Amino acid sequence: MAENNTQHQLVTFQLGEELYGIDIMDVKEIVRVQNVRPIPNAPTYVEGIFNLRKEIIPIINLHKRFHLKKSVMTAEDELLSGFVIIDIDGMKLGIIIDRVSRVVTIRNDEIQPPPQMLSGIGAEYIRGVVRQNEGYLIILEIRDLFNPKELQKISDLRR
Repeated sequence: MAENNTQHQLVTFQLGEELYGIDIMDVKEIVRVQNVRPIPNAPTYVEGIFNLRKEIIPIINLHKRFHLKKSVMTAEDELLSGFVIIDIDGMKLGIIIDRVSRVVTIRNDEIQPPPQMLSGIGAEYIRGVVRQNEGYLIILEIRDLFNPKELQKISDLRR
């Protein structure tokens, strides 16, 4: 990472009991929960696909991928749940989120290295952690969530 005063804008969301953030430049949009069509023989963490303005988007369930408990949802949370559409090297994926939070600006000097193990998600998927009043914000490195072989398998599902 560059100088300590460099800032990053992150889209934050709840997944299970934790608050996560991903770089706003990797987020294409946030959409409400849609009907997802299951795909036979897909990896267990792939919920299926859905059609977003004539584009087929694979939907990834990070709860299953990282063995996280789904958070208990209130009626308000249901309104704020949905999919974060991300772009990994030109391929759009949807990530199921429990609740969208907000966009935050974080300085480099606020980011601490991730602990070795954090709520089931391995440190290799985490760029860093930011201490906040109510706990921690875990910054995900979306390009490391899937290896090239997994990305190819997910891409093949769109056909």
